[in-house]
Amino acid sequence: MKIAISGKGGVGKTLLSSMLSKAFADSGYSVIAIDADPDANLAATLGFPDPEKITPISEMSDLIEERTGVKLGQTAPYFRLNPKVDDIPEKYALKKGGIKLMRMGRIKKGGSGCYCPESALLKALLTHLLVARNEVVILDMEAGIEHLGRGTAGAVDRLIVVVEPGRRSIETALNIKELAAEISLENIAVVGNKVRAQSDKEFLISSLPGFEFLGFIPYEQAIVDADLARRSVLDASQGVKAAVKEIQLALISAVEKSKNN
Repeated sequence: MKIAISGKGGVGKTLLSSMLSKAFADSGYSVIAIDADPDANLAATLGFPDPEKITPISEMSDLIEERTGVKLGQTAPYFRLNPKVDDIPEKYALKKGGIKLMRMGRIKKGGSGCYCPESALLKALLTHLLVARNEVVILDMEAGIEHLGRGTAGAVDRLIVVVEPGRRSIETALNIKELAAEISLENIAVVGNKVRAQSDKEFLISSLPGFEFLGFIPYEQAIVDADLARRSVLDASQGVKAAVKEIQLALISAVEKSKNN
């Protein structure tokens, strides 16, 4: 199962990514969690030690030169567009509690609009992870779908857009749907986060007609407190944990149903 998670900054993409990763790992699945948001904190949220010391793939100069034939940051007319990447998850992913974690880093373009060697490596690696791996892959993205293209969109079982009760969050969700349509990515679902009352659920559902809702995560001060104290949020709230478990089961059911059809 391949899951991409997006939404406006601050809505809880990383919270859902980390808790879904743990839910799948606790259920016996092999999980690869990919931090593809340069401003995200997936490693810290998952409780990996010294998350600030984790080097993104896009900044691994020796690896980039070895696989593409060009040094990091070097302008060159030719480099390998399809570098070898199938061994990278085993060699460079960090492991904790049944979860492999990888930080991708930012996809960059040169002045001519051509992808640089580090971005070519990222694209090839992401394609491998989404197309060739027989694992649960959870991709924590920026507020768009920058890391996805037509070559990988077909491998994504669900693009989950996390929303909170608010107009800017709704607008971002609608924009993401438009971007997804441009690459023929139609398997889109929504998760409502920071829900305080039934009226919040009704607002989200009425504001996003035609979207598939996988579930709703309640607002919990315990999650905020754990985050501020730099403690793991994974077990900070049993209510949130239970809501994410329901989302996981709904996700499994929805994906299995679509595959059977």
